[in-house]
Amino acid sequence: MLLKQRFEQFPQRAADLEWSWVEKRLLTSATKMQALSWMEETGGEPAVVGLDESRSGLLIVDCSAESPAGRRSLCYDEQALASRKENKPRGSAVGLARQQGLELLDEALYWRLQALGPFDRKTSSWLKTSELIRGLGGAIFGDRRFDQVFIYHNGAESYYAARGFRTLLMI
Repeated sequence: MLLKQRFEQFPQRAADLEWSWVEKRLLTSATKMQALSWMEETGGEPAVVGLDESRSGLLIVDCSAESPAGRRSLCYDEQALASRKENKPRGSAVGLARQQGLELLDEALYWRLQALGPFDRKTSSWLKTSELIRGLGGAIFGDRRFDQVFIYHNGAESYYAARGFRTLLMI
């Protein structure tokens, strides 16, 4: 299993966790295993990055160096997709994530990911956007440039070949 290989290769990502405990949690849900498989198939390189704040949920996040190749050129959500009159992308980041039972990373989790290493140096990733920003037509994304992490904004209907999205699977 690739997840186990990454767990062993990058022990600092999930300090204080035992693989046997992680595996036991994984095997409790076929739906979660399907979501994990989709993360792999689309280039996400999912990895265990620890526990959530309550320490009850296992966090698995896309840890590919760049935004997953199979999840780029998408607008932010279904509302943004519907608003495009021409040159529509093939889908939306939020819509595809939901279809798989996943969610986009929020700002806090994106910062946590970036603390583990340099990610999105050539690409960018849509991030979970607040209702206030989304209500005004915008959405946020993050990347790393000049060895600094940046969170930016864009119109939610925009899409670029180098912008994709990273997902969170919580078990």
